[in-house]
Order: sequence, then structure tokens, then C-alpha cells
Amino acid sequence: MTLHLSLTQARLLHLAAQGLHASPRRKATPADVLDAIRRMALLQIDTISVVARSPYLVLFSRLGRYDPRWLDDCLAEGKLFEYWAHEACFVPREDYRLLRHRMLDPTQMGWKYPQRWLEQHQPAVDDLLQTIRTHGPVRSADFKRSGGKGDGWWDWKPEKRHLEVLFTLGQLMVKERRSFQRVYDVAERVMPDWDDARDLPSLQAAQRDMVRNSCRALGVVKAGWVADYYRLRRGKYDALLHQLADEGELIPARIEGWQHDVFVHHSLQAELQQAAAGKLKSSHSAALSPFDPVVWDRKRASELFGFDYRIECYTPAAKRQFGYFVLPLLNRGRLVGRMDAKAHRSQSVFEIKNLYLEPGIRPTAQLCRDLATMLHKLAAWHGTPQLVLQQGPGELAAALQAVGNQPTQ
Repeated sequence: MTLHLSLTQARLLHLAAQGLHASPRRKATPADVLDAIRRMALLQIDTISVVARSPYLVLFSRLGRYDPRWLDDCLAEGKLFEYWAHEACFVPREDYRLLRHRMLDPTQMGWKYPQRWLEQHQPAVDDLLQTIRTHGPVRSADFKRSGGKGDGWWDWKPEKRHLEVLFTLGQLMVKERRSFQRVYDVAERVMPDWDDARDLPSLQAAQRDMVRNSCRALGVVKAGWVADYYRLRRGKYDALLHQLADEGELIPARIEGWQHDVFVHHSLQAELQQAAAGKLKSSHSAALSPFDPVVWDRKRASELFGFDYRIECYTPAAKRQFGYFVLPLLNRGRLVGRMDAKAHRSQSVFEIKNLYLEPGIRPTAQLCRDLATMLHKLAAWHGTPQLVLQQGPGELAAALQAVGNQPTQ
């Protein structure tokens, strides 16, 4: 039997799978951090900090107010590891087996594996590995730069590039982060219980499980969306999705107005029953990181939400359309706008330089109240409770002032 879904229902199912369907009903706990990452399968890492760094913001969008140190603790306690998944990501420890093949044969990883650098500096790389094995963990900052400070990855210290090569090879892993700087140690101390001969699945089995994880994390999936989540090879995944449907893991569906096959993950049975009864609604509002799984695949975000999003922080300032680090705005199952924001931490100010609503989105009283409430919570979590809107809808400015004047709970 094939399900028939509206596009709105498909969006809500996707958001439910991602943990963005409903607002948190209780205060977050440390365990919720790992649960949220397992739900997404991957948590992409990025260092830009004009607002909270991406992994912390992605979690806030789902959990509400929480202590960012809980994520650091998950890594230091070995519940997560870091590796190239979608891009550089925090990954649940149990999924190390899925990515181990990339470490053992990184030749297909492009720029992430600077093979020529390794060939040119093999003795120095080997010496560094032995030093860490003998003397313990290191940071890139532990090595002095010879000459002035450069600009960009091409001017990294040699030792930093050595560390990156050894990380990609899986010989070094990230033991913890200090002030968000990686602390590297040898893999056998970070994953002492792992044995390739005993624990490594076949490449085919690992890739199949990555597809399964992708389907679960996306909730609603079509063949063209499968490869991007783990950066698998582009190809035809229709047969595998139909096989997973035959096994009961996926449920075949059609989305109104779409021609291609779509599948819903079986874990969304409760939400599917709500959809069938016309009761599947969303109450949640959030500012999303540019590296949130909901928007990191530009084509998927466009097809599912009608939201054309491009990260502009790597675009020259004169060519940017919306701003340096623009956050998509989620409201009740729709991507309704985007904002260019900056947290001025020393001044306790959260500045919204520009806030744009999408074409066709009206600044209704409910929308403005939802966004204003969400933005005040976001600013408070940043430790920048003074919220300043430089440019945006006048109705939102009034709502921000009204919400800001309400007594805190």
C-alpha cells in the first residue's frame, strides 16, 4: 500500500525525524545531547563564531536552553568521535564502523586527503605520530610557527598539516576539544576496544547502513537525496530503497504533485497516524545553522520547503545577497525567512543586522510573536540578552519590544 501525502505533511514528517517538529516540553539534560545527535546521525562541525558555533546552535534549535559543555563532555567521554561524514562531523561512537573504510582507503576523499603532502613529508609525519604515541596528546597550538602568521589553510604550520593527514588516515583521533581546539591522540587510545579484523563490516554493509541512517534521519527520503547525507557516491539508490521497503524499514509514499517515488521511515508511525487524521501540526520556531541537516542539501531544501539557500560566508562581501552568516528561520513547519545576526558577547548585545521574510510570507501577529519569543530565547542563551533589530519588518520590531517587556518566567 502506498501512502499519499501533501507536501506540508512531508515537511512535518521530515522535521519530526530531525527533532524540529515540536518545541521542547522540558528542560534539556546532558543525555538529550547524545540523543539528538543520534537522531540526526551526524552533527556537522564548523568554526565560525559570529553566533554560537554551528554544532552548538544545531542542538539549541532542537533542545532549547542547554549547557554547551555537555557536547564537549560527550566527545571527551568517548560517546562521540570526529571524522569526515557529511563534512567534518561529530558522530556517535557506535557508528565508527561505518566510516572506518574511509580511513583505511582515503584516496577517494579529494582535498580531505592531501596524499602529495604525505608523500613529501612521510618521515616528519611518522616522527610526529611516534612522538604522540610516546608522550601523549597534542594540539596544533603546541607547535610554534616559523615566520609570520599566514592567511588560510595553504599557510598552515607543517605540524598542523601533519596532524590533519594522520587524522584523515585514522591513525590520530580527536580525544577532546579545548576552547574548540582539537586535541589529538593515537587511535588505539581513543578507540581501545576496536579491532579491524574482528569489528570491520564489509564496505557494502557499511554503505548500506549509512543509507539506512540517512533514511531514518531524513524521515522522508527519495533516491536523489540519499547520497548527500554521508557524502556517498552519487548513483542510483532506487533499488536499495525498495529493498528496505520490502523489509519493512521504509514505507512507500507519494507526495502530491511529485512524480518520483518517496519513502517514509517506519519510526514515524505515530506521526503518520496523526497525518492521516489531519492532526499533524508543528508548534516549533527556531533559527537554524547554515550547517543544519535540514538546509545543508540546497536541492533538498528547495524541493521540500521551496527555500533556496546558499551559504554566503565564503562569498566576497560585495556579492552577498543576504549577509555573512545567514540563519534560516523555521516557524510551524515552514522556512519563513532568514536573518544575518551577530552576537556581541562583550557588550551583551545580540544584533540582527537584517531579517528577511520569504516571498509570500506575511508578518502576521502570530508569526511575529513566535519569532520574537524564539529570538529572545536565542539571545539569552548566547549570554547577549539585549536584542537589537537593525533592519526587518516593523511588525516584528514591535513584537520584539512587546515580548522583551514581558516579565521572565
